[in-house]
Amino acid sequence: MNPHDSFDLAHVPADALGICERLRSAGKRAWIVGGCVRDTLLGKTISDWDVATDALPKELMKLFPRAIPTGLQHGTVTVVMHGQHYEVTTLRGETTYSDGRRPDAVHFVDDIVADLARRDFTVNAIAVDPSNGALVDPFDGRRDLASKILRAVGKPIERFSEDGLRVLRAARFCATLELDIEPATFAAIAPTLDTFRKVSAERVRDEWVKTMKAKLPSRAFEVMRETGILGVTCPELLEGVGMEQNKWHSFDVWKHAMACMDACGGDAVLRIAALLHDVGKPRSRAFSDKTQDYTFYDHDKIGAEIAEPIATRLRFSNDERARIVSLVRNHLFHYDAWSDQAVRRWIKRVGIDRILDLYTLNEADLRGKGPIFGEADLAPLIALRAHVEKVLAEGAALSTRDLVIDGNTLIKELGVKPGRVIGAVLEALLEVVIADPAQNEREALLARAREMIRELSGQA
Repeated sequence: MNPHDSFDLAHVPADALGICERLRSAGKRAWIVGGCVRDTLLGKTISDWDVATDALPKELMKLFPRAIPTGLQHGTVTVVMHGQHYEVTTLRGETTYSDGRRPDAVHFVDDIVADLARRDFTVNAIAVDPSNGALVDPFDGRRDLASKILRAVGKPIERFSEDGLRVLRAARFCATLELDIEPATFAAIAPTLDTFRKVSAERVRDEWVKTMKAKLPSRAFEVMRETGILGVTCPELLEGVGMEQNKWHSFDVWKHAMACMDACGGDAVLRIAALLHDVGKPRSRAFSDKTQDYTFYDHDKIGAEIAEPIATRLRFSNDERARIVSLVRNHLFHYDAWSDQAVRRWIKRVGIDRILDLYTLNEADLRGKGPIFGEADLAPLIALRAHVEKVLAEGAALSTRDLVIDGNTLIKELGVKPGRVIGAVLEALLEVVIADPAQNEREALLARAREMIRELSGQA
């Protein structure tokens, strides 16, 4: 066997090989398949291993009685060994895809090549014989991997018309695997967008999140822009394409968003906030006769108003949506030797749990300006971080929880009835303490609270 036609089985977990051996002992055949093979060939670390077999679903459940019947109608069970999940799927062919996502029906086959032929891209249509490491590669997926090419299996129009998610997966693989989409496959994306429109928002969100794991997620978003995918999922972002900024930026709004996202470390949600951070600029852009340049007043506020329905539309969780919107709303700040009070007010406004995110986003925003950026531009951010650390070390009250009195104290000491007034008084007291931390003293705050309650009573 040619060494180039083999796979080092040392990469495969013993439990996955054990599953294959149990199938062989029962007179069945088995192969390691899919993304785990592709990623191993690319030298990546693998967490999920999949097995394909000619054993029928009922036979799988008999051989693995504790298996989870995760997709029995499609021939898939999940075998759990030592806490690790392994998907084991019967070799199959597929019929039409009426919903643009799942086959209307499957039929089981006994030919591994027939099974690989239904897969989306050649790099995902490679199998390994676990008995000797021989590769089954009928569509030259290894060659495409070596050439850094993403190519559909068979006719691209057919593959993309079957499953609408595949066009978005093509964009994602362009970024995460750093592959270039070959021309015929690329050309088939736009004509099949009607099928893509059937894909659920949750699936789109999941692909966005996976894309954010790439070194340069912009590779995927450029594909989305050029092919029309983004016009379906997030047309708001296209408003910034070609929109000139001002002298402080080398890039237009779109290219700056791409550069900021690429430069932004952290998790996927933070990177999505970076993608959206300037989404409000196109709707706030104005030309100033005074400066003879463009301005973008309130683009942070407008951007937050745009980002919220986008995050809702893509089915991000409430916490994720709140985080994205908060970061877009508060991404714009210019530190210039603020007073301690100003720093305390900034921390209170943005939220102490958002500060680290904002540091990362602000640095990415600066680096995303393009060639005009210089390391000296980070000096204000570095100074702000030091100032914030000083203020936090001093233990100043930054929320009502940090006050020396609480709602129960107001009820007990001042006879205030439970209700909204308590929250209003505590918020007002916090403003007093932020202005002067020395006021965070029991008697001083109670005296202030009495005055506030008298004023509120008089207004009532």
